[in-house]
Amino acid sequence: MRQGPLSGLKIVEFAGIGPGPFCGMLLSDLGADVVRVDRKGGRGGAPSDITSRGRRSVALDLKTPEAVEACLKLMEAADGIIEGFRPGVMERLGLGPDVALKRNPKLVYGRMTGWGQTGPYANAAGHDMNYIAITGALHAIGTTDKPIPPLNLVGDFGGGALYLAFGLMAGIIQARETGKGQVIDCAMSDGAASLMAMFYGFKASGMWKEQRRSNMLDGGAHFYDTYQCSDGKWVSIGSIEPQFYALLLEKTGITDPAFQAQHDRDAWPDLHDKLAAVIARKTQAEWTEIMAATDVCFAPVLDLDEAPKHPHNAARQTFVEVAGVVQPAPAPRFSATPGAIQGPPPAVGAHNREALADWGFSQAEIDALS
Repeated sequence: MRQGPLSGLKIVEFAGIGPGPFCGMLLSDLGADVVRVDRKGGRGGAPSDITSRGRRSVALDLKTPEAVEACLKLMEAADGIIEGFRPGVMERLGLGPDVALKRNPKLVYGRMTGWGQTGPYANAAGHDMNYIAITGALHAIGTTDKPIPPLNLVGDFGGGALYLAFGLMAGIIQARETGKGQVIDCAMSDGAASLMAMFYGFKASGMWKEQRRSNMLDGGAHFYDTYQCSDGKWVSIGSIEPQFYALLLEKTGITDPAFQAQHDRDAWPDLHDKLAAVIARKTQAEWTEIMAATDVCFAPVLDLDEAPKHPHNAARQTFVEVAGVVQPAPAPRFSATPGAIQGPPPAVGAHNREALADWGFSQAEIDALS
């Protein structure tokens, strides 16, 4: 029995990498029955394959007409699908949205790509960094010398998986009201651009400069940056509001009147150096004892070993351990229908009989696909 607010929702996921699996994980964590269509011959199932957790895997040879028909039958029973191939691949397999929506007019057909289904780059290869590069996001992140990729959080997961999950849910709500499904063209470049909405607003109002580390939120302001402590570890300080900034000065013991010019951009470099010198006098643990859980807007900068052990994360069980692998717990949290990790990452084809039977396949149909 699956647990969560999406219990009863049925999703077909065509196996891929990056944002597709992460989207499937998000839906599964909240209770959706996600069946992943894998290529025959693969392995999978390693406990470390965290973004594959909680689904069932059906292994099919999509070059055979029997497998294509099986996919269409799955789509007939599904609320939505996730596919992350380049434009045209699903059509060539005989599984494109025109065919699928004829079989199931209420289907929400989620398409995840980097560049989208149309446009000059649509058929080009790329990765997260490339997709966010054309939105202004990558240019804005980094040092004064160069842009630096922010892991693959902004394109793959933020602009991609989260927008596809949101789009699927919106499409399914609409389909349940009208009986009509549709195609969701989810481009990571579109999603990353959407995430930049506030910064385009800043630029339009004259608050944003194109030079990195010259703005309030990009490390340019002394009151919103990371600082190294005496033990080589780091802390984050985000004392934007005047009352929080005043508390920062109090907690650090700073009395230099120059710090009263909080929003004087010309003063930021000098104030940054002065604050850095103060922070460098104590260890991360000492500053955490002084500032943690106050309105300074402070937190220690933790690595992946330290983060799960932090008292706040531990108290909220933000991280859990499954099969010896520490991983993030499902999010967000629901008071009446909490989500859960529905199961371990599946081996490829581990659920051919079980999942297909649950989704309405006869024993003869299942045998024909073996």
